[in-house]
Amino acid sequence: MRNSVQEKGTLLLAFVAGLSINGTFTALFSDIVPFSIFPIISLVLSAWCLHQRYQNRTMPLGLPGIAAACFLLGVLVYSTVVRAEYPAIGSNFVPSILTVILLFWIIFRLRSRRESLAE
Repeated sequence: MRNSVQEKGTLLLAFVAGLSINGTFTALFSDIVPFSIFPIISLVLSAWCLHQRYQNRTMPLGLPGIAAACFLLGVLVYSTVVRAEYPAIGSNFVPSILTVILLFWIIFRLRSRRESLAE
């Protein structure tokens, strides 16, 4: 049970890191989106927490790939939301389709991983 909670925390931190790295990039380099310091703070804290988890715990087999997918999911979700809010940036069709595909892939991998651990 404890490992499951730790794994979910790692996946959530990877998702937040993806959101915040895209938010930081957009806040620093986009003229359309207003500047905010909060994505930078979030990026620093999530990266530090992920680094601490990596140093202090071993990652189970298969978790790094799912964590990378959660990171990419965060990047895509932020891009989709920003493009929906500011249509001048461009269409959000491709990021939203990729988000759904990646979300289904993550769910499939988590279920298959849970089934293989139950056996």
